This record gives sequence, structure tokens and C-alpha cells, in this order.
Amino acid sequence: MSNVVEFIKSAGGCIVSRNVLEKKGMLKWCVREKSMNKIDNGWRFFSDIDTDEYLSNPNNMCVCDFNTVANIEPAILAIYNAEVGTDLELQIENNKKRFIDNNTGKEFKI
Repeated sequence: MSNVVEFIKSAGGCIVSRNVLEKKGMLKWCVREKSMNKIDNGWRFFSDIDTDEYLSNPNNMCVCDFNTVANIEPAILAIYNAEVGTDLELQIENNKKRFIDNNTGKEFKI
């Protein structure tokens, strides 16, 4: 992706479905895991069309800068500092975006 806007300086890397990066599917699931190294910020992003079979192939996932994903879906900027263990679903209704906490079923308060 060219001309990536750097919303967050040194935001770190994340793992993202190629369906999101290639804009085949919309970003839907956001999970923050414990970082694997100093560069990894722990965020994992999945699309609305990802299947278990698709995700089981490591070639369908990519490591990239958090800002690259934020350029595709800016709503994730609001959750950047959420704690490890955060598991969210991005819902879009009437052009309004909100995150639902998959652990509680309630809207995630930012």
C-alpha cells in the first residue's frame, strides 16, 4: 500500500488477514494478544470472509505496520491502546461504526 499515513508514530507491527489488506473482505475481528517481540504490538485483524480453513494457512496472514491497517479501516485507531486480551467485533450500522466486546457482548467503551 503506497502513501500510508502514519497516524501513530512507531505503532508497531500486527498480523492481518490478506483479505483485509487486499480489500477482498472488510475488517471485522480485532484481537489483542501478548506481543511476540519488541516490534509486535499484539494486534491481530481478520476479515468478515475469513474461514477457519483460510486462517489455517499461514500464507493468508501478513505482518505489517498497524498504520497500514488503519489506512484501510481508521476505526481501529480508537482501540490501539486496548489491553492484551481484548477481543472485538467491528459492527457498521447506518454508516456508524462501533466495537462489540466478544467477551461481554456489550459495546466496547473507548
